[in-house]
Amino acid sequence: MDKFTGKIWVLGDDIDTDIIIPTEYLALKTVQDMAPYAFSPLRPELARQIQEGDIIVAGKNFGCGSSREQAPEIIKALGIKCVIAKSFARIFFRNSINNGLLLIENDKLQSDVKEGDEITVAINEYIECHEKQYLITSLPENLVEILNAGGLVRAMQKRNHVKV
Repeated sequence: MDKFTGKIWVLGDDIDTDIIIPTEYLALKTVQDMAPYAFSPLRPELARQIQEGDIIVAGKNFGCGSSREQAPEIIKALGIKCVIAKSFARIFFRNSINNGLLLIENDKLQSDVKEGDEITVAINEYIECHEKQYLITSLPENLVEILNAGGLVRAMQKRNHVKV
């Protein structure tokens, strides 16, 4: 998971967990059942358009609202490789890492890109778009370990030599 390229979807500020997955769909049995309704209050067609390896670029306060663990799980189930935003709600940030979804804070990228652009992300190094590089802050090694394992549970199983 060192470097990857993906098409971006641009979202605005304050994308809360009720936009990511509205409450009425939380009763569905699985995250895969919920995924088609992701972002439906904002853009009902978006979940159908997202492809494996795509990237979300958003504004400030992404993931605000209720602490809903399904929100990062659904984003990951859609095939989103990572979310890059100006800032994240803290509990959403940690829930995402624990579920193996990479989040990157960058306050410049959103204003320099348009939907459909392709960007390259070099983990813990930079984001590249339109031949311009945006340096990114490195995540601590323990969080990288969790992301590389696919989530906290898998990381602990691997660390403790538990077969999955």
